[in-house]
Amino acid sequence: MNCEYQMILGFGFTGGWEWIVILVVAVLIFGRRLPDIARSIGKSITEFKKGVHEVENEVKTTLDESDQIAESSNQESETTEEDKS
Repeated sequence: MNCEYQMILGFGFTGGWEWIVILVVAVLIFGRRLPDIARSIGKSITEFKKGVHEVENEVKTTLDESDQIAESSNQESETTEEDKS
């Protein structure tokens, strides 16, 4: 049944030769700009990873600070309860 749909549409998954044709067309169209495009994509990915890492660090430090605040408030409440007794 899947084969029927591919025959009706006239195309299926891209194979090895299709990728080669796509790469050749990309080189013909973009030519000299391909290295610049690849470089900018690489820089974008690096910046995105840095941003994700910074957010993770910020969340971790915030959680650590809130844990310390909770622990100190628990210790204070235990101290005041002992003083009342």
